Amino acid sequence: MIEQGSKGSIEPSMFSFLKDLPNICSLAGLACALLGIYYAVLGNLKFALIGGVIWATLFDWGGDGIIARKLKERTKIQGDFGGQLDSLIDMVSFGVFPAIFLLSYGKFNPIFLPGAFILIAVSGIRLSYFNIYGLIDKKTYKGLALDNNVLILAFVFLFERWLPYTPFSIILYIALMILPIFNLASIPTYKFGGKWVYALIGYVLGMTFIYGWL
Repeated sequence: MIEQGSKGSIEPSMFSFLKDLPNICSLAGLACALLGIYYAVLGNLKFALIGGVIWATLFDWGGDGIIARKLKERTKIQGDFGGQLDSLIDMVSFGVFPAIFLLSYGKFNPIFLPGAFILIAVSGIRLSYFNIYGLIDKKTYKGLALDNNVLILAFVFLFERWLPYTPFSIILYIALMILPIFNLASIPTYKFGGKWVYALIGYVLGMTFIYGWL
């Protein structure tokens, strides 16, 4: 189904983009992020990391990107739309989710609000910058990609079980405030892709097992 644009151009309907497989993967990642936010609000932080952001990262980093590159018949309009959709979903998965996670672990104490704001603001700044300037080259980002933040968060939170609440809350707060510095820094970072997806799958399955059963 197509619609007539205001300037006489033929525009695809918004529903037509729902048939694009990379967009379906992106939306699956959004569903995972929403699940993570839901469990974070409930205070079930382990389930938040499993059902939410770890799997959201897999859909984002290993799913829609690889599929999009393999679909040679994909049009430029589909690619542009998918890029915008992916960026907006990244804002939720890697900006809003860690902010809610931090607030939840801090028992929604107002002292954690500045940190939550920084996480969301930095994600918006970085994604906006990336949408304009893109990669340095095909395999190099400027600054640390946002999806790395939540992978690091999942690893750091492993130590929560061995430390008292107050010291670990400080560690978590500091760690989540250091990462935005690297997100915005003008330093080249490697863009993981290709066969690295298998390492990500192993990491996701390993973290799912640890948080789900140990």
